[in-house]
Amino acid sequence: MKTQLLGITLALSLLFSNSDTLATQHSTSMAEQLYTTQDAATPELAKAGSLTVGVTTITIPGPSLLKSKEERTLTLEVWYPGKHTVGAINATYTDVTRTKKSFTLQGSAFRDASPQDGDVSHPLIILSHGYTGYRSIMFYLGEHLASHGYVVAAIDHTDSTNSEVDFENGSGAGFQSTLLHRSRDQQATLDFFKKNGAPWNIDSKRAGVIGYSMGGYGALNTVGACHSFSEEVASAFGFKANEQKDILRHLNGCNAGLTNVDESWKAMVALAPWGGESGVISQLDKIRVPSLFIAGEQDDVSGYENGVKKLFLETGTKHKYLLVYQNARHNIAPHPAPKAAYENELGLGHYFEPAWNTETLNRINKHMILAFLNYHVKELSSFEEFLPKRENITQTKQQNGQLNQPWPGFKDRFGTGVLFFRGAK
Repeated sequence: MKTQLLGITLALSLLFSNSDTLATQHSTSMAEQLYTTQDAATPELAKAGSLTVGVTTITIPGPSLLKSKEERTLTLEVWYPGKHTVGAINATYTDVTRTKKSFTLQGSAFRDASPQDGDVSHPLIILSHGYTGYRSIMFYLGEHLASHGYVVAAIDHTDSTNSEVDFENGSGAGFQSTLLHRSRDQQATLDFFKKNGAPWNIDSKRAGVIGYSMGGYGALNTVGACHSFSEEVASAFGFKANEQKDILRHLNGCNAGLTNVDESWKAMVALAPWGGESGVISQLDKIRVPSLFIAGEQDDVSGYENGVKKLFLETGTKHKYLLVYQNARHNIAPHPAPKAAYENELGLGHYFEPAWNTETLNRINKHMILAFLNYHVKELSSFEEFLPKRENITQTKQQNGQLNQPWPGFKDRFGTGVLFFRGAK
């Protein structure tokens, strides 16, 4: 009898000691896989790097400029080069759509893996979502860059996430906080890792910021532009008249509230950045940080001709580039829509592109952004060749009847509908 009880006790002990692992395995098995393997269609630099990727979630202090909220914290998803452990389980990412439908997505990183050993330091990249959004909305990019030797910190911008904002009823809640805090959140994240980056071997003197939509609005300010809101425009965005004197003092700042641009910033990527059409971004000529703009030619949120293209043309750095997806609208940055988003138009509208496959957009983003960052952040001159010299990706027949060469890194006849411009001032 004692032997039988001992056996039962050991069995129960093993069951409960492994309960977390079993729950994680169940969660992983239920997660949605958004991506397919299409090696033949994948640009060279869109392929995963050689490094194992770890991911962890942390919370840091954030700036707070609204009197109604004395404290703000920022939740970060951090991807980093890590060590592979036998039996380690791939991470999943759980969030909600704009209509509050929950979903869980399968990732390729390993949750809470030990950081990579050694003396090699890694540049820091900040990922900044739009209004509304969530920190894993570009998880494909975070995992990809980490596999190529970057540490990537994606921010949940408090007051501006899908889970916090009643987007369905058009309340506009959190937009004032978005306008005030976006660039400061990006700078606060960099400042945190300057002091606390050792566990991930971060070289915080080499940093880049990637912003989508309102994240791009913030990124432009972070690297040197200014915000310019009149009292009338501030009122239109919900700021009360009796608060405007103090609010405008913060709202119309430059350099994420600093006197000068933080010298750690070595590159900026703005995907569909907002603010060009509304005229609230000024002094773009002061930007000296290498800048890559990515836009949909039919963007009906940020605008193209008087929106993203205008911002690109007015930016002062001599190292500036514009990647354009022809016939694309605004949703050129998020991961593909989860099944939960297909339940209604509002949910799907956060991800859907009428003329483009989102997985294709993600692959091209990975390829072009890695080329840009490797060239300008890691200063690897060989990657400059992946930034196209020919404006149109489409190959055309020459006099000899043969097609001209594809863009560097793209497969023969596998590219069309993309433009690339270089600019200098």
